[in-house]
Parts: sequence; structure tokens; C-alpha cells
Amino acid sequence: MILSCAAMKALEEKAFTAGVSPEFLMEQVGHQMALAVRQFFPRPGVCLAVFGKGNNGGDALVAARRLAAMGWEVRLIPAYAEKEWGPLPRQKYKQAIGCHADTPAALQQSTGRPLIVLDGLLGIGAKGALQEPISSLTRAINQLRSTSNAHVFALDLPTGLDGDTGAPDEACIVADTTLTVGFAKQGLVADHAANFVGRICVLPLREFSSRIAKADEDTILTTPSEIGPILPRRNFDTHKGDYGRIGIIAGSPGFLGAAVICANACVRAGAGLVTLYATPDYAESLARMAPPEVMVQSIPSLLDVLSKRHDVFAIGPGLGISRSAEIAQLVEKFPQPTVVDADALNAIAANTQILSSLSGERVLTPHPGEMEHLDPDTKNRPRSEVVRAFTQRYPQCTLLLKGARTIIGKSGAPLCINTTGTPGMAVGGMGDALTGVIAALIGQRIRLFDAARIGAWLCGRASEAAIYEGGESEETLTPTRMLDFLSSAFRDLRVQSF
Repeated sequence: MILSCAAMKALEEKAFTAGVSPEFLMEQVGHQMALAVRQFFPRPGVCLAVFGKGNNGGDALVAARRLAAMGWEVRLIPAYAEKEWGPLPRQKYKQAIGCHADTPAALQQSTGRPLIVLDGLLGIGAKGALQEPISSLTRAINQLRSTSNAHVFALDLPTGLDGDTGAPDEACIVADTTLTVGFAKQGLVADHAANFVGRICVLPLREFSSRIAKADEDTILTTPSEIGPILPRRNFDTHKGDYGRIGIIAGSPGFLGAAVICANACVRAGAGLVTLYATPDYAESLARMAPPEVMVQSIPSLLDVLSKRHDVFAIGPGLGISRSAEIAQLVEKFPQPTVVDADALNAIAANTQILSSLSGERVLTPHPGEMEHLDPDTKNRPRSEVVRAFTQRYPQCTLLLKGARTIIGKSGAPLCINTTGTPGMAVGGMGDALTGVIAALIGQRIRLFDAARIGAWLCGRASEAAIYEGGESEETLTPTRMLDFLSSAFRDLRVQSF
């Protein structure tokens, strides 16, 4: 659920009226924040907790205390003199055992160790342009992030970002991760806010969720609590036929890597049987490159795949443009559910009316450039509007529009905004891996819309784990390395982490 700041404040008041104390809530929030930090940084380092005089600052102080107990070196940096603090921040400061008092000068120092900053300066009640001393602190935090690779965690909202519109102040905090309490705020998911918000973690609190009426929502976030229950547990008495026979049409001379990545992702995401199809000009080369778990079959023509028995098809990665007519026919005529990506999207772009006469359901996974080919009117329109309009026009299609905020839409379903991911995913082959993961999930009898949003979450989370747990960086991350951490992502989804 995504709320306005006013709705969130009303929910807080409802909880207080029902007897939940502000201090109890602050302890819960701070604890959740510390757990979220630990997810991204399993090994402790240095934490600079920069806090204001309100309850957002109190949340930061509780999180700081919890992190100190986990072994972090924590320094507390107040924005105001103690006499200006509210009662709860003053109390939580006194309880911050294991933390050290410091000054804003600490924001100028490199530690030589993993460094995080907690932005606890302002909460959802703040309005208007940033004033001193806040604006100087936000600039110092942004400078530290730039020069010392500090990872900035914004608590509820990045200071300086309008919680309803997503409009940033000129000195707005640039967060790597935003830990938003209870529910996401509207401004966090605005297209223009992504570079200030970073990764979104929704911190679930029973004190809020139990006091809000569930309504028909037109936009939701893809979070573990939302999609985790959809992923079924496997029966003990089971076999490979229960998890889908997947046929993949991908690759061409010079572009075999895309097919290999897609097939490998399909295997790693739980597919029962995976078959790669290739024409004779490259089938032998592809067989040498493919994972040993994948079957490679040579066919005289791509259209011969129509006679093959599979539960799911994936088509597009690395196919090239020389056989666009055949590819478009396959997209139209497959009776089975099919994931359509890359060159298959380009093949139908010249005649999108194919999407009005499909023989089965489809998941389309375009990046922004491919989306412009499918619908030239998408440029300069809000991404959510693009997805809604496209899926209303083509109701047999689930559309997954890639980006820093991947959006998944289906006619009759709420728009879903993915929360996971890292800039390290901006590398060729990530989309090929996503295609394979989604196809594998569909093969496990998950409906296409759900498979698309689970697949996006898993690939984003696996990429994060490769960086924060596996020693990769945003520069070195590859799709193959991401797949090494898909198991970690599945575990995180099942235990409903962040």
C-alpha cells in the first residue's frame, strides 16, 4: 500500500488513540531499521547517525543503539543543541549505550572502513525548503557519500524530499536506501525521485497494518510480505515434471551468450526441464556453451518449435533481426504462456496488432528503448501511465517495464512497483537472466503477473546480495555472478526480509 503523508500521520494518531505509545512505536521502528541495515551490511563497520530534534531523530537513535549492540562503531551527530530536542529524542540519546557523541565535523572524515550514514534529520511532517542547520548537514552527507563511498540510509524519507510529490529540495539527501515505515509514501515512487530515494525497504509494523482498511489499490509495491506467500513450497513427493517443461528460443551466431544466460537462469530458478532450440548454423556451438542441465535441440526452422510440447516458452534473447518474421509468428501463435524479450519485442514492434490476436498469454519485458518501439507515445510520459495504457489496450499481456523502478502491470490488476535492485544491474545480459527466471516461475504454475513481479524482485535482490555479501561492486557485477546469489534471494523472499 502507498499512502500520502497525511494518511500516514492519521494512521499514527489512530494507533496512539488505541493505546500504542509513541515510545513503543519508536523502539519497534528503530529495531526494524537496524535489521534492514544488517541485511545490506552483514559485517559491522562505522555508522554516523545524524539526527534532528523530532521523532525521526529518535528513530535514528534507537537504530544506532541497536547497531552498536551488533558490533558497529556508532557516532551520534545532532543537528541542534540538546535544549531543542523533543522529549523522546532526549530520552533515546541517554539510552544510546555503546554509541559515541560526535560533531558535524565527523562528516568530513574518511574512516577507511565500511561507512554508513543514518539520515534521521526530518520526517514526513516537514514541509518547505530546507533551512539551516539542516541544509548544511544534508550537503555534508551528500559530499561524504560522494568522496568516501558512504552508504546513506534515509529513515522514512530522504531529508529534503517532498513525501507526497517526490519533489527534491536543492540540498536533498541522496540516499542509497530508504527505510520507510509501515507503508511507502507517494513521493518515494515518483519517477523523478528515484535518484534521491535509492532502494526502498518497507518496514512492516503490525501496529499500523492492523489499523488500516484494506481497499482496492491501483498501485502497490512488490515486497516480500506481498509476494512471498505466492511462491509455493514443494511437496516432498514430487518430480521434475511438476516444475515445468520450458522451451527457449534464443541466440544466433555471435549472440550465443544471451541464450546461455537465459537458460542458466531458468535452471537456477527451479524449472523442471529446459530445452534450448537452435537452427543448424549455430546449434552445435550453442550445445558446447550451454549448461549441462540444459538440452539443446537443432531444428530446421524456428517455426518448427510450434509442434514441440512445452508448458512455457521464452523467446527473444540474442535472436537478432534476420528472422523477425518467423519470430513474430511464434509470439502470436504459441498457445502456451510465453515470456517475450529483446529481439522478439523488436520483431513485433512493426506490427503490434499481433498483440490483439495472441493464442495465449504473454509477459513482455521491454527496457525503455524497446518500449518506445512498441509504443512511440511513451516518451516523456509517466512510466505508470505508460504501463496502464498498454495493458488496457492488450489485456492478454503482462507488461514488465524495466528500469530503476521496474513496473509490472496487467489489465484488472494493481500496478506493481518493484523495490529491489542496484545500479550494478546496468549491464548486458541482466534482461536475459530475468526472462529465464520468469519462465521458470510460470512453469511452477505461478500466474504470469505474479511470476513477473516475483522474478523482478528475485533478480534485484540477488544482485544486491552479490554486492553486499559476495564481494562484487556496481562496476564488476555480471548476470552470471548475480545468478550465483539467486538462492540467497529465494531464501530472503521466503523469510520475508526486506
